[in-house]
Amino acid sequence: MPSITREEVAHLARLARIELTDDELDHLAPQLDQIIALVGQVSEVAADDIPPTSHALPLTNVMRADVNVPCLTPEQALSGAPAAEEQRFRVPRILEED
Repeated sequence: MPSITREEVAHLARLARIELTDDELDHLAPQLDQIIALVGQVSEVAADDIPPTSHALPLTNVMRADVNVPCLTPEQALSGAPAAEEQRFRVPRILEED
């Protein structure tokens, strides 16, 4: 596989709208080339009989089941409010109306 060039790294940086200096381009080109080579090695090892996985360990749902329970009435919810109006919390105005 041909190695990634400095110009290709500069092109990728432009596409990603990342400004890189000449020193950064020289530094990143060999690193990206090595990353691509390692991904190629992983692809070679992958076998058709092994299912793809997203996690190393199986995940289980840790959320509780949804259970309907009685909720507060508007009066109960507003009972501790300093001010209420039309079954809503009354708060000071912070925006001016146009």
